Amino acid sequence: MRIGTLLSTVVFAIGVTSGIASAQDYPSKPINYIIPFNAGGESDVAARFQQPFLEEVTGQSIVVQYISGAGGAQAWSQLNGMEGDGYTMMGSNLPHIILQPMAQDVGYTTDDITNVYFFQYTPDALLVPAGSDFQTLEDFVAYAKENPGSVTISGSATNSANHVATTKLNELADIQTTYIPFSGTSPSMTALLGGQVQGSFSYSTAALNQGEEIRVLAVAAEERLPSLPDTPTFKELGYDMVGGAYRGIAVPSSTPEEIRTQLSDLIGEVNANPEFVKKMEDAGFVVISIPYSEMPAFMEEREQQYQSVAETMGIETSSN
Repeated sequence: MRIGTLLSTVVFAIGVTSGIASAQDYPSKPINYIIPFNAGGESDVAARFQQPFLEEVTGQSIVVQYISGAGGAQAWSQLNGMEGDGYTMMGSNLPHIILQPMAQDVGYTTDDITNVYFFQYTPDALLVPAGSDFQTLEDFVAYAKENPGSVTISGSATNSANHVATTKLNELADIQTTYIPFSGTSPSMTALLGGQVQGSFSYSTAALNQGEEIRVLAVAAEERLPSLPDTPTFKELGYDMVGGAYRGIAVPSSTPEEIRTQLSDLIGEVNANPEFVKKMEDAGFVVISIPYSEMPAFMEEREQQYQSVAETMGIETSSN
């Protein structure tokens, strides 16, 4: 009995010592950075911007990989089956990880996702073709009020940030538009430029990519973007809309607390680098800094905001 107790104590002590050592040495080998979408999208672009800066602060290679499918759910449903040693991290997106499991069974719940940092968002932007009669947001709203349901707005997917933005504008402006979901930002833009829809809720990054082919009526940011200085915010036009697609980094739930905090701190170092911030802002991203310690409050706030429009979007707000 005493021998068994002694062995148990020794095993426990070795485990604790090993955990401390691994945390002290972290990171000591390459880190896999999994993007839950195809290459080329905003999540991938942001990760590629991060990559050299993360390699600088960690002293290790950052290997970007992709697991796409089901709007990110294919990857997120696999996250907790991966090794939680701090060397696997995955892109995490809002509102996806809240609205997806709220709407249906997608193989994971919101609480399954262990977010350690949210570092940026791409503000929703209301776009119209450059030749549109809608010169301003006021023109758009006035026409929509006079023609309930006739104004069509394209967006990337159902239950996405674009869908949320359309629903929110309908409520705040007391208008009724028709949201038409597409499989991604690119086909949504094609529909807009091809005259299939009258407007599109997309992101600031897409607005920059389209250049002179589109007119940006407003962006859902706290203040005007450096990359779109002549475009007003919804707030300055009287509509309390701030939001878009938020992107962060999550780890398997088995990852030790010490490693979670260390990884969060490393990402925070990158976010504080002026060169990184400029690259992001020039591309239309808004840099935010939500570390692991502030994650519970941030997620609670976002869940409340999304739940407030979920019913209007046709989602039953049951437990997720």
